[in-house]
Amino acid sequence: MINIQSFECNILQENCYVVSDDSRECVIIDCGAFYDEEYAAIDNYLRKQQLKPVHLLATHGHLDHNFGNAHLFQQYGLKVEICAEDQQLVERLPQQAAALFGIEISDDQPPVGRLLSDGDSITFGHHILEVLRTPGHSHGSCMFYLKEEGVVFSGDTLFRMSIGRTDFPEGSWQAMEQSMAKIADILPKETVVYPGHGPQTTIADELQYNPYLRR
Repeated sequence: MINIQSFECNILQENCYVVSDDSRECVIIDCGAFYDEEYAAIDNYLRKQQLKPVHLLATHGHLDHNFGNAHLFQQYGLKVEICAEDQQLVERLPQQAAALFGIEISDDQPPVGRLLSDGDSITFGHHILEVLRTPGHSHGSCMFYLKEEGVVFSGDTLFRMSIGRTDFPEGSWQAMEQSMAKIADILPKETVVYPGHGPQTTIADELQYNPYLRR
């Protein structure tokens, strides 16, 4: 049995997910925690549930999904695992903070951990997440697919009735179109989608109502 706990983080209302099973191992996906109360909420949940974090995963390298990387490295020794194409993005978090938000964050960022590729497997407890590379929002955007449980964590690739922006320097509309076709081909209709922002949805609903995914 899988447990999914979401935390809404930072001023962009980004979704951070803690995913665990009865082994009490867990993965943390897209830790955008910025404020002290957001760090405390995640830490308290891990402690109360007696969870052991074994992976920190990022669906892409944008700052709002990675604010909390330094905290998780300090607290649990986790290094962010991200697709290789977004390595430079996540290594430039202080520059992103200054350019996008006009704020300063510590230059003392933890090193990047495992560089992921399409089709890679990430194991925790009794479960395996599959990496589905879905460029478009960024060069290294990806989704994490838990096939056995019928859930996917889509980051900023797919939202309820929408998709992620492609007008950033590292974005590509053509790549996003190809990623939408890949999603439609690979993921069963009953798959539950946990996006990087906003409410969850299903592939069935997106195929029917999302103008970017409809077939």
